[in-house]
Amino acid sequence: MSAITETWLIHNRINLYLLDAIQEAYLNDALSSKGRNVGEQFAHINNVRLMWLKAANIALLEGLVKIEKGDITKESLSAALTKSALAIENLFEQAIDGKIKGFKPHSTAFLGYLISHESHHRGQIMLALKQSGHPVDQKTQYGIWEWGVR
Repeated sequence: MSAITETWLIHNRINLYLLDAIQEAYLNDALSSKGRNVGEQFAHINNVRLMWLKAANIALLEGLVKIEKGDITKESLSAALTKSALAIENLFEQAIDGKIKGFKPHSTAFLGYLISHESHHRGQIMLALKQSGHPVDQKTQYGIWEWGVR
């Protein structure tokens, strides 16, 4: 396994670690300003992955599903994020000469893009939970930074 795919999979496990720490009812929590609720944030992460897979290697979309607003549960999010992460892993492993079709300059930058995008949404998730009176526990707050054990 390459360092890129290992880093990607650690990052995805952190997303799943956060999702696991959230009670099902709190998926409806939203920021005080307009925007997606917690569950919709996780669905957006999955759906953006699918958008990139469609552009870069449509064959890797097989068996993956876009998560619609009415389909959001912890179970559906976890399953979809796990499957889409594996497809992105395959995309990295199949990158020819370190290139991802439709993204410039290279696969390492693509990894940076994906992690930046998804981490932005993790921050929005944690803020929405906090503003709604349901902050994640301190173990989870620190745990999302423990890349060496995830």
